[in-house]
Amino acid sequence: MADKNGKNYLVVGGSSGIGLAVVKQLLEEGANVLVWSRRSLPIESPHLQHQVADVTTDLSSLQAHLPEQLHGLVYSPGTINLKPFARLTVQDFEQDFAVNVSGAVRSIQAALKNLKQAGGASVVLFSTVAVGVGMGFHASVAASKGAVEGLGRSLAAELSPSKIRVNVLAPSLTDTPLAGALLSSPEKREASDKRHPLGRIGTAEDLSAATCFLLDSTASWITGQVIGVDGGLGSLR
Repeated sequence: MADKNGKNYLVVGGSSGIGLAVVKQLLEEGANVLVWSRRSLPIESPHLQHQVADVTTDLSSLQAHLPEQLHGLVYSPGTINLKPFARLTVQDFEQDFAVNVSGAVRSIQAALKNLKQAGGASVVLFSTVAVGVGMGFHASVAASKGAVEGLGRSLAAELSPSKIRVNVLAPSLTDTPLAGALLSSPEKREASDKRHPLGRIGTAEDLSAATCFLLDSTASWITGQVIGVDGGLGSLR
């Protein structure tokens, strides 16, 4: 969309999966994109910059690399740590929280001044369908992603005077490297497809389309929402 042409976006965790799909779509729409991630990017563009970053550490040193105006921030790092509750350790919960919640906090705080300078910006976070639908073996990831939903709603309220919108997408299983172990055979993939009312799991592009919509000015009256992009799993039976 021309709406993003020449505007500046930060994608945290944009080197693979959903984050990379978002980066590609933003570039196609004419945006300037800065990526913070641990790994290098598999694509190149004159409108793409990369900074090595670990979201479990201090990110304040990266502030100097941000453009003065930042029109959107996407926080896409995530975890899939599925175990019976009895086998989950406190360290498992803490690690999931560190990546999913504390990393988002660090990223948004590092970019907040630049987001405010844009005079209208959008932040997109990621939860999971498992927060709203009880699923066995999801205790750790659902706990941390539930915190993401609370964070998103609170920030949407607090940042609305600065014209910063904050929304959360809650996907179901998506075909990304992070989900590789859950989709490692045709049988597993078929079973996962059948669990969804629409008959298939999600793709990174499904999520990037929803993300880029929320970043766009056409979504300028949407904030504080948790939106299911889940093939119907979260609400249909």
